[in-house]
Amino acid sequence: MTSKFAGVVAALALALAACGSGPGDAPAGGSSATPDAGATIEIGSLYEPQNLDNTAGGGQGITEAFNGNVYEGLFKLTDDGKVEPLLAESQEVSGDGLTYTFRLRKGVKFHSGKALTSADVKNSIAKVTADDSQSARKSSLEVIKSVETPDDATVVVKLSGRSISLVYNLSYVWIVNTAAKDPATSEDGTGPYKLGTWKRGSTLSLERFPGYWGTPPANNGVVYHYFTDATALNNALLTGAVDIVTSQQSPDALTQFTGNPDYKISDGHSTTKLLLAFNDRKAPFDKPLVRKAVSSAIDDAKLLESVWAGHGSLIGSMVPPTDPWYEDLTKVNPYDVELAKKQLAEAGYAKGFRFTLDTPNYDPHPTAATFIKSELAKVGITVDVNVITADEWYTKVYKNRDFAATLQEHVNDRDVVWYGDPDFYWGYDNKQVTGWVKQAEQAKTAEEQTELLKQVNRQIAEDAASDWLYLYPQIVVASSKLSGYPINGLNSQFYAYGIKKG
Repeated sequence: MTSKFAGVVAALALALAACGSGPGDAPAGGSSATPDAGATIEIGSLYEPQNLDNTAGGGQGITEAFNGNVYEGLFKLTDDGKVEPLLAESQEVSGDGLTYTFRLRKGVKFHSGKALTSADVKNSIAKVTADDSQSARKSSLEVIKSVETPDDATVVVKLSGRSISLVYNLSYVWIVNTAAKDPATSEDGTGPYKLGTWKRGSTLSLERFPGYWGTPPANNGVVYHYFTDATALNNALLTGAVDIVTSQQSPDALTQFTGNPDYKISDGHSTTKLLLAFNDRKAPFDKPLVRKAVSSAIDDAKLLESVWAGHGSLIGSMVPPTDPWYEDLTKVNPYDVELAKKQLAEAGYAKGFRFTLDTPNYDPHPTAATFIKSELAKVGITVDVNVITADEWYTKVYKNRDFAATLQEHVNDRDVVWYGDPDFYWGYDNKQVTGWVKQAEQAKTAEEQTELLKQVNRQIAEDAASDWLYLYPQIVVASSKLSGYPINGLNSQFYAYGIKKG
């Protein structure tokens, strides 16, 4: 998962294709029977929203439930990673790359009935970039100098510098009705669904929006069922309480579904990295040698096997294989206990040290924390595991930076650029890396951007800015009666409008 909060930054500005009517279908699952348009899809998930506002720490759960389903952007990111127009019907870019002009799609209405205007787009961008915004996407849009609205159907975005990622980043800005009230507990989007009922700790339902501008959903609505552990989630699928699990977190349980004609297992592409994130501002983790030693003392391959039983992969840095700037850097900080002891001695910690590892209370973090504690004990490091809730993690670690090290998932593709931001929660501060990240965003070509971000990736690996434990697999398990569901774990989004049951 992103962290529970983190957004996507730096990406290639992809060419825009012609857009059809509506968001289009998600990749197909299994069923060939006639679908039931009146069916409600029961979705099982471990990621309940913290609130309903993605600029107020709503977390991975709100992205999963609302992105593309309840709220839409000027552009959308498809399940295979392409950027397509959505509420923007067309765009023009000035020769110097500093002015983008977008024409809005006609006939779009919010769930309250109000027509979409350029003022809503302007205010939605301002909401993400506001001083009190808790969106990690905020910094990726700081390049926006002004947003002008010459008429209700036209938005002109002016930049302070070139931004090769602008269109990609705008796909993550939800367009919200300017007059919407209390977005943390309600909504007013333009998507194919509107909010039904949210029963905290239990379910969140989405209902078809009859006034939707595009292709109606292939179902009558969806209900997200929230669980706190993977076993309960799988039991719900086995008993028919849910139709689909958005992301399988218990590989041992796959044997219950393998070879069973009632279920289909899809192995998609994940961008979710499990990080042992150090607070690089605080001793002893302000020393790269200490971070390298910790990384080399942990047998990531053994951890991955114990958690995922042959699924997933090791990456060695923040960049997954699906990113254009990926390189295999797993040998930079290899598993080597003797090397780790030597590095600790060189850093002045020959007898080890003690630290607290703040660990979210949902799978697989407690398991990973116990493993790390055992591994680091071999090199004289004592780990005190402090298990906390997602809300506590957000306040203590992300907001207040009150931690020594933590476990967290970062779900987004192309998010290596966060290491160029010294103010991000892990506090990595390398001026060369910060400079490369800025140059990459101002690049005129994809090739130039790619080479710069490869340099970033190599440098953060050399500095062991974090310990990238492994890359998650993306396993979706569904009833064989379902089709049309997304199978890739791209930035936590889960388009439900294409799911058919029959």
